Amino acid sequence: METNRSEFTGGLLGLIGINLLQALLTIITLGLGVPAAICMKQRWIAKHTYIDGRQLVFDGKGSQLFGSYIKWFLLCIVTLGIYSFWLDIKMKQWVVKHTHFA
Repeated sequence: METNRSEFTGGLLGLIGINLLQALLTIITLGLGVPAAICMKQRWIAKHTYIDGRQLVFDGKGSQLFGSYIKWFLLCIVTLGIYSFWLDIKMKQWVVKHTHFA
């Protein structure tokens, strides 16, 4: 791999596979496995992402995200849904915090 080259090496079949695994995990756990499923997909994305020739690594765990999910859910209830506008940003911040160079 050349240095100073950024690319994503994941393919369609891999993406379909990871999405199917996410769906199965979510269905089998009745939604409680969503944080683990998100982490699984982020790990796959990082594994196939190279920035300036360096591979990314995602080290987040579903158990860490589960705590944040509970907190965010309660904040949405208390604020009558207003906090939901910040959820996408909070999720991006959490993913970036747990993504590093290999």
